[in-house]
Amino acid sequence: MFKKAERKQARLRLALTGPSGSGKTYSALLLAMGLGGTIAVIDTEHESASLYADLTDFDVMGLSAPYSPERYIEAIKAAEAGGYSTLIIDSYSHEWVGSGGCLEINDTIAKQRYKGNTWSAWNETTPRHRKLVDTILTSPLHIICTMRSKTETVQGEGKKILKLGMKSEQRDGSDYEFTVVLDLVHDGNVAVATKDRTRLFDQPEVVSPDTGRRLLAWLNDGKSQADLQSTALKDALSKIPVTESMQELQSVYAAAYRILEQSPEHLAQLNAAKDQRKAELAEKAA
Repeated sequence: MFKKAERKQARLRLALTGPSGSGKTYSALLLAMGLGGTIAVIDTEHESASLYADLTDFDVMGLSAPYSPERYIEAIKAAEAGGYSTLIIDSYSHEWVGSGGCLEINDTIAKQRYKGNTWSAWNETTPRHRKLVDTILTSPLHIICTMRSKTETVQGEGKKILKLGMKSEQRDGSDYEFTVVLDLVHDGNVAVATKDRTRLFDQPEVVSPDTGRRLLAWLNDGKSQADLQSTALKDALSKIPVTESMQELQSVYAAAYRILEQSPEHLAQLNAAKDQRKAELAEKAA
């Protein structure tokens, strides 16, 4: 069933890309400071995040090889259980190109089961990577992922040598999963949005805690989950008594159930109304 589109309050899904030394970890921490609350960092960069311990308070989990999707998922679940507000995954690239990451996993599967056919092996590797992506997208935390970019060196003004970030070291299309993707220019820690659903980044800017505060205001500018549940229940309770068939009743019920399944109180009212109308329709058919 189609319904009017509404802005919902959301959690941040942001990627910071850039070449080595462009300030991804530092910028991620500045963004997290602006978002507020407690910060957790998954550090695959040999404790590099701890170099910024004087910047703000945060907890860190060192993650070493193998960088399998399952180990990332375990770390994300640990952050959720720890009650943190924001999780920084530094770096997300290791899950793809690192030792024990997806590229290596796929090569191993291809040799063991598909006579070296890496194309066929992706039938097993892709679902494992996809489970990590789904874990990131459905997490109740704000999540900031850093991704390395392949580097190209060019000569700038005055024969100055510049590093430019090119393609991110992650699966093709990974950028599509994020609300915002900021590419950090090596010189000056300046961010340029290569994807921006918020429409906040029409100009390059230096990342700061204020950037995080602006993002938080945008994320909170929508209906809360409680408001959405209340509206969904009210709508369903008005439609259920006038449904004319079991199929129509199931359609109305299913649409509301997807929104109310995490609210036992609202779900109980929905189920009671459905059961009553189901009995009435059965009696009418008899």
